[in-house]
Amino acid sequence: MPRSIMHVDMDAFFAAIEIRDNPTLRGLPVIIGSDPNLPRGVVSTCSYEARAFGVHSAMPMAQAKKLCPEAIYLRGNMSKYTAVSNELMSIFDEFSPLVEQISIDEAFLDMTGCEHFYSDLKTMGMTIKTRIKNNLHLTASVGIATNKFLAKLASDKDKPDGLTIVNEPISFLDSIPLKKMWGVGKQTYDKLLKLGIKDIPTLRATPIEFLIKVLGKQGYLLHQLSQGLDNQVVEPAEKNKSIGAEETFPIDIDGEAVRKELLILTDKVARRLRKQGFSCRTITLKVRLPDFTTFEKSRTLLEPTSDTDLLYQTVLSLIEFFKGPYRLLGIYLGNFSNALTKSLFADQDNKDKLWQTIDALKEKGLDIKKATILDKESR
Repeated sequence: MPRSIMHVDMDAFFAAIEIRDNPTLRGLPVIIGSDPNLPRGVVSTCSYEARAFGVHSAMPMAQAKKLCPEAIYLRGNMSKYTAVSNELMSIFDEFSPLVEQISIDEAFLDMTGCEHFYSDLKTMGMTIKTRIKNNLHLTASVGIATNKFLAKLASDKDKPDGLTIVNEPISFLDSIPLKKMWGVGKQTYDKLLKLGIKDIPTLRATPIEFLIKVLGKQGYLLHQLSQGLDNQVVEPAEKNKSIGAEETFPIDIDGEAVRKELLILTDKVARRLRKQGFSCRTITLKVRLPDFTTFEKSRTLLEPTSDTDLLYQTVLSLIEFFKGPYRLLGIYLGNFSNALTKSLFADQDNKDKLWQTIDALKEKGLDIKKATILDKESR
């Protein structure tokens, strides 16, 4: 049976909450983040009025101040935003028993079967938008499609306060820029451009064998997505299920030391992940700057993984959104699958086995080290 998947994404969430609570800010460029006078401050989010000046999330505050000097700058209030997020998720739970929260202000809802309570899909989408508006006094953009991939793209199509229903997947995808395609990050986008693939229709027309040859498993996945094919299911997260590690440094670190610490943290959480028999899809990087402002940035992969290399490369792509030095770094894994990755490609299966072997050797190494210390102490 065809599925009905809804993706709900709040509009400029943090800024919208501040404007809601202080109506005098309405219509003004509002920027949420650290102190704009600090040299290493970063934008957390901003209103659409500020975005019109070119300001965007994770931009250095100094740059935002140059682009929009007349903006209203506010420090974030995470406790308030989290409380509103909890209210939002409670609303989602009223509409579907299958809700997958993927960030503080967005979630997938599997509405399969529930759509029969509404006259049509537009009414279904408008009903949840109206409930959010009436209860929280905030706007949301909604995408509805037969799978998660299309629904997420649809919610971003007509922001803010949009509602997009995907009836013809191919024609819809052909209207989306390649760089906005879910699963196409900056590095992948640059690779595709070098191959002469500048849009989704060209990606779809490229032989799948060639894409697999140059991009590996990702080539296969991107070819599937270019056809609007996605078999991911909406997976409600299990409460309190996460694996993470963080480190606070006595002296702020920058440069190559950051990459080294991120590798240490990634190795630590990846080994714990594999030891528990899990793979994950969501990687979250936590950073704390010298002025004690703290930010988190997450990325959800197309497929679950327990591969340290892939996790580390994802973490490196996330750290690019911030400018050091750093007082604290942390890595958290979530959105788990109950088994290690089962890949369509034999080389990845072999790599999984290799990581398990490496983990076993490290465990033995730790045991040998402990035994040596005990032996010295007993002498």
